[in-house]
Amino acid sequence: MPLPPAGIAAARRLGPKDVRPLDAIDRAILAVLSADARMSNKDLADRVGVAQSTCLARVRALRRDGVIRGFHADVDPRALGHDLQAMIAVRLQPDARDAIDESIAALSARPEVLEVYFVAGANDFLVHVATPSTDELRRFVGDVLNRDPAVAGTETNLIFEHIRARGGL
Repeated sequence: MPLPPAGIAAARRLGPKDVRPLDAIDRAILAVLSADARMSNKDLADRVGVAQSTCLARVRALRRDGVIRGFHADVDPRALGHDLQAMIAVRLQPDARDAIDESIAALSARPEVLEVYFVAGANDFLVHVATPSTDELRRFVGDVLNRDPAVAGTETNLIFEHIRARGGL
């Protein structure tokens, strides 16, 4: 899920040293919530093996400390008529590097954009998009990305299937 524009710069400043250490209970809570974020506190406490009050306090602390960044519904884009997904690598002009936050914020507000990743390497960010058709994808890349004077180039990769991993939890 993309960060809201106000949180982009702050999130980019955070590094591994800024995240508090997690113990086994925190990790268990995160693993259960990653599989089902709608679980009640009572059920979560039962699954993790702690008191409900302890569980609630732990979840609140994880949210306050930015470990849990939010909860969301994982909606299949096809249900919304967006049958085509792509990952687009975007490279900015060298003189536009100071505008990365603004570029990410503008892209995050677009209806086609599912996620934006600020990355290291040859590209500046990756944009995960979903569109109804190849024509709409072409229009987005051509009219939105490639017409932006800050953009030096793009590379589009179609996504045939997306599987959400649990990521080490």
